Amino acid sequence: MRVLLIEDDQMIGESVAESLKDSGYAVDWVKDGDAGLHAIASQQYDLLLLDLGLPRKDGISVLRSIRQQQYSLPVIVLTARDALEDRIAGLDAGADDYLVKPFALGELNARMRAVLRRQANNANPLLGNGIISLDPVTREACLTDATPLRLSAREFALLQALLVRPGAILSRAELEEKIYAWGDEVESNAIEFFIHSLRKKFGSDIIKNVRGLGWMVAKAN
Repeated sequence: MRVLLIEDDQMIGESVAESLKDSGYAVDWVKDGDAGLHAIASQQYDLLLLDLGLPRKDGISVLRSIRQQQYSLPVIVLTARDALEDRIAGLDAGADDYLVKPFALGELNARMRAVLRRQANNANPLLGNGIISLDPVTREACLTDATPLRLSAREFALLQALLVRPGAILSRAELEEKIYAWGDEVESNAIEFFIHSLRKKFGSDIIKNVRGLGWMVAKAN
């Protein structure tokens, strides 16, 4: 999953970005509203974390611009503004959730998972296709009736990207966009390496290669 963080506070931005990377997200971080809108126009994201008190263009203006342009991007507002009218304004402008600073990083992760489930119309906290299941909370995956195995952050991110859309073929570029943020070094065989690692853990048929197009997991029955 690729996340955009728009936050001008250096300490909060660093803390949130590092925590989300440790949780398996690819995180791009910008520090003003104009830069955030430029990022959204040039890159596809799965979720936006948006501060309200931003320089150049405030968070409410960013949010309204996103919705006016018909972006369906899920948005969680992160702000120190805790007045009822501020929360109402954020939700009415198109936010999917609203979290007041200071907040626990564990709660942020839980709210992100809930918003992403709603976006996918999936109330089940586990991702799966009837063959393999993935727990976004513990970052463990398992075959039916097998012992769950802990995945690395990148293994988790790649398998998650595939299990969000079982039966869909994702190209190398699409998978790289889901697991690498701006500035991350991407080795030429990185995707093959992580797929090989997952196949060693769960079997060679768990991820299928579609020659010349990319990779997929089987669609749920």
